[in-house]
Amino acid sequence: MSKRRSNIEIPSLHAIDRTANISRQLAQALRSAIARGELRPGERLPSTRTLAASLKIARGTVVEVFDQLTAEGYLEARVGAGTRIATALMDATPVLPPPPAAPVADTLDLPAPAARLISVARALVPHPPVPFAVSVPASGIAPDDNWRRLGNRVRASKEAAPSGYHDPMGLLELRLAIAEHVRRARAVHCEPEQVVVTSGTQQGLYMAGRVLLSRDDPVWAEDPAYPGLTAVLDDLGLRTHRIPVDTQGMNVERGLELCPQARAAFVTASHQYPIGMPLSMARRNALIAWADQARAWIVEDDYDSELRYAGHPFPSMQGLCPSRVIYLGTFSKVLFPSLRLGYVIAPPQLAEAFAGARAILDRHSPTSEQHVLAAYMKEGYFEAHIRRIRGLYAERRAFLLSALEQALPEGCRIQPSDQGMHILLWLPAEIDDVRLAARALSSGIAVRAISPMYADPPAHPGLMLGFGGFPEAQLQAAVSDLARLLQAHIAYTGAEGPQRG
Repeated sequence: MSKRRSNIEIPSLHAIDRTANISRQLAQALRSAIARGELRPGERLPSTRTLAASLKIARGTVVEVFDQLTAEGYLEARVGAGTRIATALMDATPVLPPPPAAPVADTLDLPAPAARLISVARALVPHPPVPFAVSVPASGIAPDDNWRRLGNRVRASKEAAPSGYHDPMGLLELRLAIAEHVRRARAVHCEPEQVVVTSGTQQGLYMAGRVLLSRDDPVWAEDPAYPGLTAVLDDLGLRTHRIPVDTQGMNVERGLELCPQARAAFVTASHQYPIGMPLSMARRNALIAWADQARAWIVEDDYDSELRYAGHPFPSMQGLCPSRVIYLGTFSKVLFPSLRLGYVIAPPQLAEAFAGARAILDRHSPTSEQHVLAAYMKEGYFEAHIRRIRGLYAERRAFLLSALEQALPEGCRIQPSDQGMHILLWLPAEIDDVRLAARALSSGIAVRAISPMYADPPAHPGLMLGFGGFPEAQLQAAVSDLARLLQAHIAYTGAEGPQRG
């Protein structure tokens, strides 16, 4: 056996952070020293008094660690023989020190799902809240004083106090308020029993896929489409047929040519993402007729429906066919994205299935925020808030349109649209919108390229310009910066030849 050590010479035992849990650090340091072979089976450790003095820590801490590691089998203590590294570890397979850190791609053979989800994470990283970032709400407008006051009231009440699990369908008071709002504002036919509260449209899309479809089922999706939707359809293993969009929205006739036996159609009927037109009434009727005949489903993402600046918002498709349409709504745009509350309105026979899907994903949304939102809606503040932001965003949109028309170089044009929180800017065919968006972000403006939202490269690239969260002075400066970038990019492209493949 080795002689007793009078001093500890193991470097890892000295790297102790005095501001953190010393007992836990010492135990882990000893385990690591044993694993690396710095302490060998049968080797005797210093006494608890000696080790405590060497490390300048309390003896009681060392005694506690020795007892813990003895219980774990790392140490053994014998009367008169002191504490030693357990001899049973002599037969254990030694643990070699880890190799130097290397890039993930060099050290991991990524499973296919992991690689796919990494690409999704990168594609859906939100832009910083700088000019033209999409879906940034106006600061100081939401949450407002009424929201904060109700939040204080709710947090002081017993009903919103921390408790156990709640109904995965969501707080009943909130579902009552949602049902009343969508019946009045969106012409939706529903009862509170059909409402399932979600953490937003993204979760609602995933739940719809899980409830309605099986792997390899054929579905329709718009072309171009929201990247979060295409990521969901891909993750669920569905056979997605991308249906082109024209001035009337999704081309249902083309969908019938490509795949009449599709099991579901995913549409942004009120405000197509990203181009902006509504689905025409003729196309709505055709889509509903197909769903009825094929016993298929329509998943209606009611994107930006309440932010229309000319006339009244378009009514929902769900009101035309409540038995075949699953309606998705969110509070992210009209309130603020970090609230993470939305809803699914399902046909009665499917509501419980959606509740089951919600329970599997994350049980339910935080109840305190649901209480606040329910009170905000019940007391009339929500509708007043929508009217207020609709007026503010209309002003900012008009200002941005005027500034763009004066500053844009030749070859750029604005897509006609009268709703939402972004404007779509079409670019000359030879421009690489992805490269331009990257250069813009490095210059402090966050435009979003639309080419990646198409199944195939589009005839014309484009950029989404968000305006909701930015006052006129910021928008003016951002337009000037974007115009300079466009002029430089167009000049460079003309000199070097087309950049897009």
